[in-house]
Amino acid sequence: MRVSCDDLNLEIDAFYQGFGHGPTLMSAFRSAALWVPLAADDRVWMGVVRDIGWIPAFTSEAELARFAAARGDRTDVRFHTLYGWRIFDELAASFERPTGVLVDAVGERPMAFPPTVVE
Repeated sequence: MRVSCDDLNLEIDAFYQGFGHGPTLMSAFRSAALWVPLAADDRVWMGVVRDIGWIPAFTSEAELARFAAARGDRTDVRFHTLYGWRIFDELAASFERPTGVLVDAVGERPMAFPPTVVE
């Protein structure tokens, strides 16, 4: 899979400049191929904050490495490359708790895609 996040990066930039458009951002996220770190058991890594699950996803290897360094990982970080739609629609939806996606979590322009809560 060719990893490309060009459209997503442009839309994140637009949001940080104050003129982003939610549906366009979500479309760019869904079509982006992102790096997703794996836990020791080869499952996608997920963190929990206040009972909400968050899957970290990254727009570049540099952003993934920044995240690994912030966590104190000294070894090579294993990862999958997945499209945003698959991370959000299939992976996040498969967890028992509400789970969202956090793009470039420790980067200069993090972007959260919170879980959809069905009532």
